[in-house]
Amino acid sequence: FREIFFWCISAARSLSTTAQLQAQVQTKSKKTLSRPGVKNIVLVEGVRTPFLMSGTTYTDLMPHDLARAALQGLLNRTGIPKDAVDYIVYGTVIQEVKTSNVAREAALGAGFSDKVPAHTVTMACISSNQAMTTAVGLIAAGQCDTVVAGGVEFMSDVPIRHSRKMRKTMLSLNKAKTLGQKLSLIGGIRMAHLSPELPAVAEFSTAETMGHSADRLAAAFGVSRVEQDEFALRSHTFAKKAQDAGLLQDVISFKVPGRDIVSKDNGIRPSSMEQMAKLKPAFIKPHGTVTAANSSFLTDGASAVLIMSEEKALAMGYKPKAYLRDFVYVSQDPKDQLLLGPTYATPKVLERAGLSLSDIDVFEFHEAFAGQIMANLKAMDSDWFTQTYMGRKSKVGTPPMEKFNLWGGSLSLGHPFGATGCRLVTTVAHRLQKEGGQYGLVAACAAGGQVKNIDTLMKEHNHKLTLTLHIQISLVFFHLVLAPQILNLCCFHEGSYSCLFQGHGMVIEAYPQ
Repeated sequence: FREIFFWCISAARSLSTTAQLQAQVQTKSKKTLSRPGVKNIVLVEGVRTPFLMSGTTYTDLMPHDLARAALQGLLNRTGIPKDAVDYIVYGTVIQEVKTSNVAREAALGAGFSDKVPAHTVTMACISSNQAMTTAVGLIAAGQCDTVVAGGVEFMSDVPIRHSRKMRKTMLSLNKAKTLGQKLSLIGGIRMAHLSPELPAVAEFSTAETMGHSADRLAAAFGVSRVEQDEFALRSHTFAKKAQDAGLLQDVISFKVPGRDIVSKDNGIRPSSMEQMAKLKPAFIKPHGTVTAANSSFLTDGASAVLIMSEEKALAMGYKPKAYLRDFVYVSQDPKDQLLLGPTYATPKVLERAGLSLSDIDVFEFHEAFAGQIMANLKAMDSDWFTQTYMGRKSKVGTPPMEKFNLWGGSLSLGHPFGATGCRLVTTVAHRLQKEGGQYGLVAACAAGGQVKNIDTLMKEHNHKLTLTLHIQISLVFFHLVLAPQILNLCCFHEGSYSCLFQGHGMVIEAYPQ
């Protein structure tokens, strides 16, 4: 099956009236994605806690602690009154049973009024994208003017269940009324019942591990171990440069209770090809090519964004970063086309926006595995694949690497499943502003054979910045969320989870300044 969900976002830099801005865009830009009669919705700000490797500084916290920190960081950066927020939506994948509605718990902890509704969504790696989409829907429908969306993931303490037989026995014991009934149940317990159910690495619908799928995909497209290691090294190198240059503006400092202040991501570790080559295959042994070094790692972190109607944002004196226009979801076969979401979603999102690949100045793709990225790039550049599997006349084309993930990606920055979407959107907006580009494209995959794509477009004419961010994400069955994490060495020690991969696409149009 295939679902299409498209989202446009426009970057903003002015406090002019809507009519004036639209007139400027029409006269100074080649095109605008604004539509008559459609409410303009803007991204005002985006922040995130530092993304840390699981089992490190955040290890004694709970998910709502990180989400609360992100919300408080957003409040501090924007100065928005807490009672001005109409709704809060958060995304997460591995839920803490004590705080099943983590959005509500985090909101209360951050000091928001108990009168502000909050709910939690889950959609694998694009859970925070779904949170943002929900926010846009609430504003577009006239239900709200100001919504906070975000996501959180905490892999340092994941739920580990008793075996099913043990759970049944414990539930029956709770209902037993006589001592004889209780003793009978206890007497039926066997050693095998005490074995816990560790997080599974397999996709539920196919029973195939994510890492195995990534390895199989890399082999199918002839992606070598060297190519994967080179891309992973590239990601870490670029992330380190961006971090040192202060380009990761969305990162906020966080005082961890009982520990020091954390102010930067700790998974950025440039190595060497020689060191990476020493690692053994993580899944298909001994000839596989996916390793801990060329996969994303298990990560703790949270993100938050402030989304408002343009009218409300301007009335409150804010300078928006982008317009949120349209979005698109694409779903693929979770077995044979698990991680190919970006390949399928990119042409759809570009056609919807009336753009071609050559129009894009900034590319931000989610990096679950280096092999997944390289396989998608090869698929996008293959006429045979496009004609045979996509039913298209010509290939999609390959993004120029000089425009691709220049500030690092999930392989180096980390990938808290529920929080990555907000990072992608904010990063694209910041890169477009920094680099003066016109259009940008974001692609990310999620479990369940689905994909999310976001396209970001940006224009600058006489100090008028029109940013159109097309966020395109192909939901690829196992691609984004856990596959990368599972490849981490710490993942093997802590266990790994399976999740359905989906994707979401978003277009962002720059806000004139």
